[in-house]
Amino acid sequence: MIKFQVLGDPVAQGRPRASAYNGKITMRDPKKSKEYKQYVKLAAAQYAPAQLLDEPLHLIVKVFRPIPKSFSKKKTQEAITGVLRPITKPDTDNYLKGVKDALSGVIWRDDSIIVDTSVSKYYSDKPRIEVEVYTLEEVGA
Repeated sequence: MIKFQVLGDPVAQGRPRASAYNGKITMRDPKKSKEYKQYVKLAAAQYAPAQLLDEPLHLIVKVFRPIPKSFSKKKTQEAITGVLRPITKPDTDNYLKGVKDALSGVIWRDDSIIVDTSVSKYYSDKPRIEVEVYTLEEVGA
């Protein structure tokens, strides 16, 4: 099992940007997404296995978004205890995509070996993303 946190406001994978140069169209990540993926790679590098994982994996991602300042005291307390959960954009799959892309070549060979995922969004006064990677043997699947 590999388990780590990426501290700071979570950033979801943005839509790729297209540009034309000499008649050729190229696609690139938005700057914010690209920088966040580099940050995730850096945080994950401390937990990288000696050899890249190359077997079916189960990935758990927990996204802890900052509590909006506009929340009342009651709503803030509900957010801290997990009763109130984020139902606003970005979607969980956009967070997942960014994490999967960032960890390819750091933790695993290619993100195609991820066969099971779980992604959850929460509020927290300490924004972060928590990542857990298990082999199927470890989860008993």
